[in-house]
Amino acid sequence: MLLNQIINIAKQAGAQILAIYNDKEQAANIAYKADNSPLTLADKASNNLIVNALAKLEPAWPILSEEEAETPYHIRKQWNTFWLVDPLDGTKEFINRNGEFTVNIALIQAGKPMMGVIYVPVTDVCYWGDEKGAFMSQGKDQPISLHVNNTTENRIAVRSKSHAAPEEEKVLATYKVTNSISVGSSLKFCMLAQGKADVYYRHGPTMEWDTAAGQAIVEAAGGHVYQGDSQKPFRYNKQNLLNGSFLCVGF
Repeated sequence: MLLNQIINIAKQAGAQILAIYNDKEQAANIAYKADNSPLTLADKASNNLIVNALAKLEPAWPILSEEEAETPYHIRKQWNTFWLVDPLDGTKEFINRNGEFTVNIALIQAGKPMMGVIYVPVTDVCYWGDEKGAFMSQGKDQPISLHVNNTTENRIAVRSKSHAAPEEEKVLATYKVTNSISVGSSLKFCMLAQGKADVYYRHGPTMEWDTAAGQAIVEAAGGHVYQGDSQKPFRYNKQNLLNGSFLCVGF
């Protein structure tokens, strides 16, 4: 089963990340990309494992990963189905050693995430979603089905630890939010999917690989992800892979 294969790949990548995370010398080896974002040995190790594993699957769909050379749009635009990968989402959380980083793998079809897997190496928790629903499991425990809250009032917002923006306040006020919590990486999507939060609005920039797996899981759990605070669907494989603002709701 394809989904099980992706879960196993994510867990294998997570094991590599964790080995580097637990080695202080390797964990402290940090480089910086052209955009000044950090790059660790764990980013590279996870990427190499995932890309090599996905390339061996049948059918062999194209792969778009944060840590690979970007495929030109004139080639990408012909892709109907492809893998979208963030091998270590939350690199800043990895560096800050708070454990809130993830492995994200999504399957995109016709601009929409159809399957998503998010694995949290430190806690050994895995989240996934597809047409059969959304689920989570820890270690070898039996999977638990996930559903959004569908709360109509006293809603909880989940916000970024590293990228909070004042523009969020105005949007959140329109959705009867009375409390908020902060968490790193794609775990914000997971919190909506499991009903621990109701609203996630992101004003600042993200890339497509940051959001695809999370969107698949939230939508499989009954939630929605929109462009900005509109009702327009959030799409993938754009010419510019930079996302605009988006709204994620569990109702």
